[in-house]
Amino acid sequence: MNSEEQQQRAVQAFTDFVHTPLEKLLQRHLNTQSESAALALFHEVAATVPAYQAFLAQEAINPTEYQSFEDFQKLPLLTKQNYLLCHSLANLCRHGRLETCDMIAVSSGSTGKPTFWPRFFADEMEIATRFEQIFHDSFYADTKRTLAVICFTLGTWVGGMYTTNCCRYLASKGYPVTVITPGNNKEEIFRVLAELGSAFEQVVLLGYPPFLKDIIDNGIARGIKWQEYQIKLVMAGEVFSEEWRSLVGERIGSQHPCYDSASLYGTADAGVLGNETPLSICIRRFLADHPDAARALFGESRLPTLVQYDPLSRFFEVQDGTLLFSGNNGIPLVRYHISDNGGIISYDAMFQFLKEWGFDPVADLQHHGVKTLHTPSGQNTVRGIRSLPFVYVFGRSNFTVSYFGANIYPENVTVGLEQPVIREWVTGKFVLQVQEDADKNRFLSVVVELAPGVEGSEEKRQTIASSILSQLKRLNSEFANYVPKEYQIPQVALAPTGDPEYFPVGVKHRYTRK
Repeated sequence: MNSEEQQQRAVQAFTDFVHTPLEKLLQRHLNTQSESAALALFHEVAATVPAYQAFLAQEAINPTEYQSFEDFQKLPLLTKQNYLLCHSLANLCRHGRLETCDMIAVSSGSTGKPTFWPRFFADEMEIATRFEQIFHDSFYADTKRTLAVICFTLGTWVGGMYTTNCCRYLASKGYPVTVITPGNNKEEIFRVLAELGSAFEQVVLLGYPPFLKDIIDNGIARGIKWQEYQIKLVMAGEVFSEEWRSLVGERIGSQHPCYDSASLYGTADAGVLGNETPLSICIRRFLADHPDAARALFGESRLPTLVQYDPLSRFFEVQDGTLLFSGNNGIPLVRYHISDNGGIISYDAMFQFLKEWGFDPVADLQHHGVKTLHTPSGQNTVRGIRSLPFVYVFGRSNFTVSYFGANIYPENVTVGLEQPVIREWVTGKFVLQVQEDADKNRFLSVVVELAPGVEGSEEKRQTIASSILSQLKRLNSEFANYVPKEYQIPQVALAPTGDPEYFPVGVKHRYTRK
């Protein structure tokens, strides 16, 4: 690829993004078969990427013999171990040329060893559409002066710079969006709000959920009146409960929980794979209130992240309860196994399921006073309803603990700590583990971190244990049925903020211990 071709790639991608209305971008999949697009990506990668050519040769695969989607589904899976770690960074890129990418990001992964992910400007245009979807459909940022405050860590890590770039592209498309990048510097975030917030009609904070909650709680302690800024939230990186969304929404003065926040399903490997929409949030909130329906839909006693995705941008498949995806990027990936537990549900199948449970999410959104849009075809439609498929994602399965044969998920305990009154006492962090007493009887231990300035007491301890038990029984049918009643009550211990054994400062927190 010569410099002229590189220029053309950039110009074409930017022109397409700026001049193609969001409506048209999100309807492409209705006119183009996503299976055919995935097959075409395979042939293109097989023809241009040296590492993939070597991988196919090693597997004795002749790409010309793979001409149908059934053939595509027989292709071996790519993983970090069998592909990414076996080849040089250059050979993972098209034509073996790392210089065709203009940016490299870093992810530390679960091992802590950095992985490098190159990408080109054109790759970011694809992901910018995910941000446009949120800013347009959820935040009405096409008509409101919006300050986007990047609270993700800046530097080489993937979240900060990628998010910053994508938000800037919205301004290029004509959105009245202005971006500022304090990163995860709390004092700078508060200064930005104090000095700039009132100049805009709304302020969007973009960051990891626990960090944003920390900012909001610290702000309240400082006397910040969040409701004055019409705060919206964009989050990534962690599964959170609907109780958490309600709690944080209450503290920022949110009026419409389905429209005031959105979570991204993103990876360093390929940018943003899908995003929450007003529709997906509305459905998830119904499922949070109806655990039986959630179990029937997802097959587990915990609520996953539920997002919608564009199958022409990121093509998902499911194998043995885990997700695979194919997508274009600086390192294009075909049938990449990301080790996330989850599944996919078509738009029609989701609505059919909800109908059987007597729930209409469109009517629910309208009932809560959401404005309708007048479309070019003359119809009125609720903003945020897009006929895109759904993907759901659980956290990695190794974060569960097994107790009397029941899988206990941190998500179940989290809901117990987010109940009224209790949520004022705690930070939300805890350590869940199964331990044995002197008689070798097993018990469920939960060490809970108290909020700054809160003193522990026996009354608080008992209230928290009772709340956790109540939510475990409500949400987790295995727990309710497998664990004998005399062993169900968790043994709760309260630890001060930053306890060095359980909650060391500056270390990524783990919610379970084996």
